[in-house]
Amino acid sequence: MNATTRLGLLGLAVTLSACSVLESDKIDYKSATKGASLEVPPDLSQLSRDTRYTVPGGVVSAAAFEAGQAQQPRGAANAAPQAIGDVRIERDGNQRWLVVDRPADQLWEPVRDFWLENGFVYTLEQPNLGLLETDWAENRAKLPQDIIRSTIGKVFDSLYSTGERDKFRTRLERASDGRTEIYVSHRGMVEVYSTAQKDSTIWQPRPADPELETEFLRRLMVKLGVSEEQSKAAAAAVVPPAPSARMATAGGVPVVQLDENFDRAWRRVGVSLDRTGFTVEDRDRSQGVYFVRYVAPTEKKEQGFFSKLFGRSPDAAAPLKYRIVVRSEGNQSTVSVLNAAGAPESSANAERIVRVLADDLK
Repeated sequence: MNATTRLGLLGLAVTLSACSVLESDKIDYKSATKGASLEVPPDLSQLSRDTRYTVPGGVVSAAAFEAGQAQQPRGAANAAPQAIGDVRIERDGNQRWLVVDRPADQLWEPVRDFWLENGFVYTLEQPNLGLLETDWAENRAKLPQDIIRSTIGKVFDSLYSTGERDKFRTRLERASDGRTEIYVSHRGMVEVYSTAQKDSTIWQPRPADPELETEFLRRLMVKLGVSEEQSKAAAAAVVPPAPSARMATAGGVPVVQLDENFDRAWRRVGVSLDRTGFTVEDRDRSQGVYFVRYVAPTEKKEQGFFSKLFGRSPDAAAPLKYRIVVRSEGNQSTVSVLNAAGAPESSANAERIVRVLADDLK
């Protein structure tokens, strides 16, 4: 079935629906077929396998991110914890995370089970780094609940699509006091027509959704023993805006400057790398270094719809390795890019990476 027919049927269903979408707080995810990955040209393509790790992650370039990323309102310089038992939620602007008074090895299995129970499958599981990443999935609760779908829709469920896909990365980070910090980051894609004739479609990035991240953190609190009522109260607190990030040049290389101390800058950069899809191979908090892989944007040949949806681009560029470094003095931090050997990087790729981070951190 071509893109026009499929999207047209969805439009007809929405038109005939008395109540086209379920309430905004309803979530019902259904992952893509296991082993199939959403392909988004040119630079969110699946990486080839690295011999050091068992599973590849996603990548991002400034070109795709800038093209599809609308700016989200930023918030909150001061973290505001809400604790229930040994679980608390903390905030820094639109970023939220959990702090749990348990070691990471005791949390890995319940966190892993949590995403499976919510309808996801995994494309990345790295217990040594505390990383879990889901496949692209569709929130089926956004589909129209009309008479057409209630009859033939159950038989031809594939005719219905929201035109949106989501994936989530969960990071468990061990704190020095034995506690564990849990971060959930969202990445989204939207299907749009690529021609004026509306006879083909492409997938483009859409903004990360902090509210969706918060909702899954709240549900994870419940999984870890907090009641529904307590989790909702803990997630509802509002805090003031956080300082924004800005691009600058230091020593002839592009950098991001933050009016934050090291702990907050490290945390914000880590979540930003997760949200924008970089493959974080390793991290060393004591040195302020994230080791990442990056695929630069390239020209590529046009692919068919299903090739784009489920295949890897045949001409995707090879990933390059960089180090994202956070350096701080008091309440001022600088984020820079080093090459694989640890030397300052002033290339066009470094500028793209810095711009991606600055845009997400604003």
